Amino acid sequence: MIYLIPLSHPLPYSLHPFTPFTSMKHFFAFLCTLLLSAFAFAAETQRPNIIVIMTDDMGYSDLGCYGGEIHTPALDSLAATGIRFTQFYNAAKCCPTRASILTGLHPHQAGVGHMTRDHNLPGYTGDLLPSCVTIAEALKTAGYATYGAGKWHVTKHSTDSDERHNWPVQRGFDRYYGIIGGATNFFEPASLFRDNTPVSPLNDPEYKPDEYYFTTAISDHAVRYIKEHVQSEADKPFFMYVAYTAAHWPMQALPQGIAKYEGRYDQGYDSIRQARFERMRSIGLLDERWVLTPKTDEWDAVSNKPWESKCMEVYAAMVDNMDQGVASIVQALKENGQYENTVIMYLQDNGAEASSHGRQVRQGSYSERVAEPVFEPYPPETILHQWMEVMGASARTRDGFPLISGDGVMPGPKDTFIAYGRGWANVSNTPLREFKSFMHEGGISTPFIVHSPLLVSESMQGKFYTEAGQLMDIMATCLDLAGVKYPEKRNGIDVTPLEGISLKPAFTGGTLDRETPLFWEHQGARAIREGKWKLVAKGPVAPWELYDIDVDRCEMNNLADEHRELAEKLATQWENWAKEANVFPWPWAEYQRQF
Repeated sequence: MIYLIPLSHPLPYSLHPFTPFTSMKHFFAFLCTLLLSAFAFAAETQRPNIIVIMTDDMGYSDLGCYGGEIHTPALDSLAATGIRFTQFYNAAKCCPTRASILTGLHPHQAGVGHMTRDHNLPGYTGDLLPSCVTIAEALKTAGYATYGAGKWHVTKHSTDSDERHNWPVQRGFDRYYGIIGGATNFFEPASLFRDNTPVSPLNDPEYKPDEYYFTTAISDHAVRYIKEHVQSEADKPFFMYVAYTAAHWPMQALPQGIAKYEGRYDQGYDSIRQARFERMRSIGLLDERWVLTPKTDEWDAVSNKPWESKCMEVYAAMVDNMDQGVASIVQALKENGQYENTVIMYLQDNGAEASSHGRQVRQGSYSERVAEPVFEPYPPETILHQWMEVMGASARTRDGFPLISGDGVMPGPKDTFIAYGRGWANVSNTPLREFKSFMHEGGISTPFIVHSPLLVSESMQGKFYTEAGQLMDIMATCLDLAGVKYPEKRNGIDVTPLEGISLKPAFTGGTLDRETPLFWEHQGARAIREGKWKLVAKGPVAPWELYDIDVDRCEMNNLADEHRELAEKLATQWENWAKEANVFPWPWAEYQRQF
């Protein structure tokens, strides 16, 4: 008997449209090959799109789904049908976090152990090292299209005249819109580029909204990339990195967004913080054994309460606008048939910042326009790039108005430069201790939401996941989801081995396969966590503190003296890691072990 099987899908080897078989044995061999080919094809077509969304300088409790009162329905919705990690950790500062998330390495292994200044040490070059690969570079090897929008901030070269070897396009992204540097004016961003071309709200031929606002521009470009991907490269999966600058200082927001929160924070720090604490407990985010850390600032001591309230109103409006952008990204996925097969991960780059930038009165008279309108190109004195320049007396907007700040200058408009301050940062980090830059829980703890209609099991949707995760795990997870092997070389240079582990088991409630402790360091602030035990210190010569995170996540009861042998063991582990991971030598101080 001869069997004729029509082929609807090409096989790995050449066959005619109808293939004869002279025996049942041959037929079954062919059938097995056909099924394996079909499964391989299905796996190929089901490689998920991956979107990583990160926000800037936000606290652990700011989102509604983590206990906050700020209106974040888009992220709350993703959490309701996804997973919320209770213990996910960043690197406590913008540059190190970005270097780590992009490369799957500890920041020092990627060359960005501090900020974007070159200290002439391997861990502190202020630039991604050639011995690391980015997620975009790795996924491109598997045929992924790669897009990015927002804040880059992992290179010391950030102006049009600089080298571009560590810019997004040179680091694996097909397209990118955003700032290469760090902080910027939300209405007139500097260091703004489309791919490698400098642009501004005035001269950009491709993007001309009625009202420019950087957060919205980031969202709009993410939406644009989704739509254009489906139109031109629908046969490929895509990876997208969306790095918002909200809610980093300066506190600037659209007037209609600020109006939404008018009067919402007039009651001050204490009642807002207490309400968040109670909501976090009621939704099961906090262990009943954890206590609210002491407040850092007294509302009764605030001399200008309307101004202080306005700072938080603007902050809330910035977060709200970001969430609206996430909603637009999700809607674009749905409208373009990409929603079901997309994994979305959301996190924050560090804890809330207790900065006083712009909260002191500047010298001089700023009541009048001091120059005629400024057009292309930006003269140096109008570039809002780093806060030191912003606080200079010559810093102005394009239309000639000086940037103003200080108690009594209501934040929000483009000519203001104000941070929301320590009191509100303490609220944002409810109930945790310390702030951005520190390795205590308030500096490194972030919400982490994972949403995937196809991969998150029904039993885990809307649930909290309590095992600890860290930034490097995101690269490992992306590679696992895409079926990509971590590259061993980049441009002929050996690549530093991947540090993270895949978080995919968490999608179905499984256990993470982590064999090593978690480590941190930034400018002498340092920590190690092994199981429930965390050893942490504030600076190079600050004493080590030991906490049982299971019963004391808020780090109120230092057990270093009580468990000295354990503390010594963890300190030795941290020191060994610091030597291997380019943490040592430090560019600023000597380390001293003390308890």
